[in-house]
Order: sequence, then structure tokens, then C-alpha cells
Amino acid sequence: MARTSAVLVLTAIAALAAAYACPSAHADTGCSTHVQGSLGVAVCHNPDPRKDHVQLHIECRRWWDPDVDGRLLEIGPAETVTMGDRCWKEIQRIWVTITQGER
Repeated sequence: MARTSAVLVLTAIAALAAAYACPSAHADTGCSTHVQGSLGVAVCHNPDPRKDHVQLHIECRRWWDPDVDGRLLEIGPAETVTMGDRCWKEIQRIWVTITQGER
């Protein structure tokens, strides 16, 4: 049962990412975030020649539902990464922190 749930969540993340993947047109790493129910997805694109780092954060609406701070991911030049996670119930807020690398 748990394995089926994990596959469904990963499938939903991939579907949302494909639907909303739109690289940023400016010179800095840009991210778009999307929420569908309890699932949150961020798609980030780095058009710059330097490596940056991105991290997904999700604040869950219910006080008993633990908030999510994803792992820090390196995003190289001309790369796009997709990050996703979920709350047990509704999502209150979702955002991405971007740490710019050295040129």
C-alpha cells in the first residue's frame, strides 16, 4: 500500500512538472510553484553560466501537519530541476529559496 502511494505521488509530481515547466527568460535562476491539493511542486531553471542552489519549502495548513524543508539541490548552467513534496492535508504556503553561486 505504501509503495503504491509513493508511486502515485511521484506520478502526480511528474505530471504537474510537465504541465507547468516554463524556464525563466531572465539571467537569474527562476522558479515557478504550483499546488494541487496536498501536493506542491516547484520547477526551477538556471539560464546562467554559474551553478546555483535551490530548496523547496512547504508550510502545511494544519498545526499537526509537519512543514517540509526539502534538501538543497545544485542546479547547473542551463539545467532545469523539479522538486515536489506534500502535506498530509492542505498546503498553506509554498516557496523556493535560491542561493546564487560563484561566477
